[in-house]
Amino acid sequence: MSTQRSHRVLFVAYQFPPVGGVGVHRVTKFVKYLPEFGWQSSVLTVSNPSVPLHDDSLLRDIPVGTIIRRAKTLEPGYALKSAVSGANGGRQSQWSPKKLIKGLARKAANTVLQPDSQILWHRHAYREGIKLLTDTPHDAIIATGPPFSSLLLGARLSRQTGLPLILDYRDEWDISNAYWENKGQGPLSNWIQKRLQQRAVKQADVVLATTPSSAAAVGQVARQANNLVRQHYIYNGFDPDDYAGQGTASKQDYGAGTSRFRLSFIGTLWNLNSVAPVVEALQKLSQKNPQLGAEIELLVAGRRTDEQNALLDGLAETPVALTRLPFVSHQEAVELMQSADALLMLNSDLPKAQRIINAKVFEYMAAQRPMFVVAPQGDVWDIVRDLPGTVLCTPGETDGIAEQLAIQVEQHRLGVRYEESLWDIDRFHRRSLTGELAQLLEETVTQANLEQTLSQLTSQSRKDAPKTQPGISESPGGEK
Repeated sequence: MSTQRSHRVLFVAYQFPPVGGVGVHRVTKFVKYLPEFGWQSSVLTVSNPSVPLHDDSLLRDIPVGTIIRRAKTLEPGYALKSAVSGANGGRQSQWSPKKLIKGLARKAANTVLQPDSQILWHRHAYREGIKLLTDTPHDAIIATGPPFSSLLLGARLSRQTGLPLILDYRDEWDISNAYWENKGQGPLSNWIQKRLQQRAVKQADVVLATTPSSAAAVGQVARQANNLVRQHYIYNGFDPDDYAGQGTASKQDYGAGTSRFRLSFIGTLWNLNSVAPVVEALQKLSQKNPQLGAEIELLVAGRRTDEQNALLDGLAETPVALTRLPFVSHQEAVELMQSADALLMLNSDLPKAQRIINAKVFEYMAAQRPMFVVAPQGDVWDIVRDLPGTVLCTPGETDGIAEQLAIQVEQHRLGVRYEESLWDIDRFHRRSLTGELAQLLEETVTQANLEQTLSQLTSQSRKDAPKTQPGISESPGGEK
């Protein structure tokens, strides 16, 4: 008696543990929970990632039975990439030969390495991926980006093997190109990038995004490529296991002490998540009421561009306490979230930014701390507005931000806290979200198998159809 094998999906994911950072968690948690829904995972990833962050603690989420194949990339190390990045020269506004050389090197790399430098991973990754798919039966492929070259790699593997393909957009390709550091897209690069994205989505059976409006946007990209592909979204989320034993009421001493109102931002500060509106609001508040400013601590932890550090320097002339920490492990990040009185969520007021829901928002939820949101009205407002203590401000209303900060300080003085039972966030549990992915995989594989069967039947019927005699018309009237 034969036993039916369990389903298996291949994730094409450049960013995977021990790579650190918020972009790693989506695939990692899918891999962790998919076995509960009858799916085993394989992961095609990089053996020598050229990335700024590593976090070995994330490896504990990878279940037994996961096949991980690591392929070498030909990229230079991250230290060399960082040496020519624009982000490291943010405080040098004047012209210099060194700055010119760095700019030219950056422009040349952006033009040649399309769509991103991780394309240098493809040669070895494709070979390793084909070997894995040949040796082990799989039912589907999920390619996740950024980097967006991973979507091209997933499409190529799908074309070669015939396996159905889901393209998972953790960020939108167009938005990332517009705002990523050091991109500097010119007309030629934009033309190339557009066609590369079309090549990827033409192969897709499903385009998947992290918000409703982003799913609609990438679905439109697919339709422009003449692929009436299914569009779907699955939010990012949180894993309660990451918070186990921490105690949601815990308060830890990081820097200025617990007597102040602590507003914490955990993550990357750059142009798409600029701290400028909050700094300006704190400056206004401190000028108007220095005593009130002295009751506030702003804590930032994570990577920051030089421009963002320069903005934070502006708080030196205020009584606000500023605590700056580097990138920390995920467990340390959780502890920092739980030590806050409120958690700061930032999105800059830039075109299309209203479609972004930062992955950290869901971990903020799990920390059960009020969220202080400074972002354009959009998807992120919609999912947090009803959570306890949420404050919603747009980046342009710095007077309003200052006023809301003053209110938060007063509530802190009064000891305002919110009961755990008020946090209705179960739908963002990583297990529940992985269940949505498992259902999507089942539907995608079923549809692909049906289409393959119909194609085979059509092909066979054409072979079996009687041949028409020469000179005889097939019209109903039998006319010649």
